[in-house]
Amino acid sequence: MTSAELFDRGSRVIPGGVNSPVRAFSSVGGTPVYMASGKGSRLTTVEGRELIDFCGSWGPLILGHAHPEVVNAVVDSSRDGLSFGACNSREVAMAELLCDCVPSLEMVRMVNSGTEATMSALRLARGYTGRSKILKFDGCYHGHADYLLVSSGSGLLTSGVSTSKGVTENVVADVLVAPYNDVAAVANIFKAHGDDIAAVIVEPVAGNMGLVKPADGFLESLREITSDHGSLLILDEVITGFRLGATTYGNLAGIVPDLTTLGKIIGGGMPIGAFGGREDIMRNVAPLGGVYQGGTLSGNPVALAAGIATIETLLEENPYERLAKFAAQIKSVAEKHAIRCETLGGMFTLFFTDASSAPANLADVKKCDTDAFAGYHRAMLEKGFYLPPSQYELNFISAAHTQADIDAFTNALDEVFGG
Repeated sequence: MTSAELFDRGSRVIPGGVNSPVRAFSSVGGTPVYMASGKGSRLTTVEGRELIDFCGSWGPLILGHAHPEVVNAVVDSSRDGLSFGACNSREVAMAELLCDCVPSLEMVRMVNSGTEATMSALRLARGYTGRSKILKFDGCYHGHADYLLVSSGSGLLTSGVSTSKGVTENVVADVLVAPYNDVAAVANIFKAHGDDIAAVIVEPVAGNMGLVKPADGFLESLREITSDHGSLLILDEVITGFRLGATTYGNLAGIVPDLTTLGKIIGGGMPIGAFGGREDIMRNVAPLGGVYQGGTLSGNPVALAAGIATIETLLEENPYERLAKFAAQIKSVAEKHAIRCETLGGMFTLFFTDASSAPANLADVKKCDTDAFAGYHRAMLEKGFYLPPSQYELNFISAAHTQADIDAFTNALDEVFGG
């Protein structure tokens, strides 16, 4: 069947025809593309069309699709059983591997998604500190737990306002919101609420409003302010964990958080998440302490097998310098056409804006021309490239991408934007 036919069928039995809203192509136009298979840097649609993929399942597939080591690990693990609901050796192996790669992780708990990881970390922060409020940043996405679906209120010192129906005002009453990269706003919020703030949670590199980098001193200031007020600093590294090196961004940047959340890459394409940090904090998690977290499939042996194989391959092959070089090539060509391109490692976002500087927060990103982005997305899809269908997402380069793939992409940019 064609993608259009499948979408028509799916729309009758699945809300919007999709199982995650951004897949609906509503912001770029057209019909969602249905995939039949993936191999290396390429996807094959149900129509048999081959596309060079820069979505990478939204980040997990840093080794590309169906990497042999990962597939073999999954197959071997599957033969032993898909799930036990009991302890297995890979839980210990993964926890040791993560703690070895990330010095700030003294203990780790495995879960099934990034949403579970951030939800659990924030519950732990509240349980550990005995405080109720949390501070997040406008434009940073930390999963779809009720109290995290908020944007800023009428003022910097107000509580959050829900951005989703079904989330009550009471649920978000203890969520404070500041603009990303705005240290002064954070300081003012702590001046008013510091004794009640359990934690600050932040994407160290924002990836859910396009690629927005932390300003010089921003993360360092968060570390200082939280320490001064007895609050915890949580780095949400679901996207950035193992994306820029075989560790976390916090470790690379010299920021020591109290807690870190992980997902995506550590599962190699399988559903997974993790949260961890200081031992004295983590010992408050049940059964050692009074903060409950559990899950039937937490520590699933097949997902752990995929994740361990991925991390071990990254440690052995170290593709990061090559990925950054590829992103730099894309940036050079995009900016030749007066398109702002932000890159970090193998991540990049094209922003269609006349601004003279890179976006620093969500307000800046919202000034971009999303109609121009939609046209760009459609043109690149026509030329054989699968990109995330939203201005507010990241593009990911994998270790499976070749120089020929990158040359094809930049040549297509030249063609789309006038040679």
